[in-house]
Amino acid sequence: MGRAFEFRKARKMKRWSVMAKTFTRIGKDIVMAVKDGGPSPESNSKLRAIIQNAKAANMPKDNIERAIKKASEKSSENYKEILFEGYGPYGIAIIVETTSDNNNRTVANIRSYFNKYNGNLGTAGSVEFMFDRLCHFKIKTKLDIEELELDLIDFGVDEVIREDDAILIYSPFENYGLIQKELESRKIEIISSEFERIPKQLKVLNEDKKEEVNILIEKIEEDNDVQNVFHNM
Repeated sequence: MGRAFEFRKARKMKRWSVMAKTFTRIGKDIVMAVKDGGPSPESNSKLRAIIQNAKAANMPKDNIERAIKKASEKSSENYKEILFEGYGPYGIAIIVETTSDNNNRTVANIRSYFNKYNGNLGTAGSVEFMFDRLCHFKIKTKLDIEELELDLIDFGVDEVIREDDAILIYSPFENYGLIQKELESRKIEIISSEFERIPKQLKVLNEDKKEEVNILIEKIEEDNDVQNVFHNM
């Protein structure tokens, strides 16, 4: 089992646990994908991947189609991705990925959470170097896992791991497009795909200190502009 897989299994984040939050997140992703590459999944690989994620999260088909239609309207919101870096209590490194249509609101909110819960909002690059940015695909195939790993190694794949009735593929995030294209060309079913930030080193805290850090993380995750939160605890 690789480091990325173990971290993914151990992480107890709530970012996909609340259905409404999940659908909001996917809806924003759809808007940005449509704005960038158009409303057709056949010609827009980014939108195609987001629709796969939406289906994996049991997002109703009507919701997906409505989000695509809304994103195609000129009056729809223009979202911007904003990355925040900082430290929580006891020096825990935290990265917050947000998607916002109001930069001032998002900056003010994220700063207030760090200030109120004994953290410090840092500058760009202050903690990002402590994380590896990876992409992962969850796929379904009857191919032998070792054979699949050998076939995909030329596309930058680092790890291929079986998880229940699916297979997880991990790679540096810059290889995402190459791997997506190769899997699709092989007619391999992609269940979902994501980008993750995996800490290069973990920091161990006792239960009381963990609880203090989790209060900050949970408060950040509740914000409607927040897409993902990563940390090294």
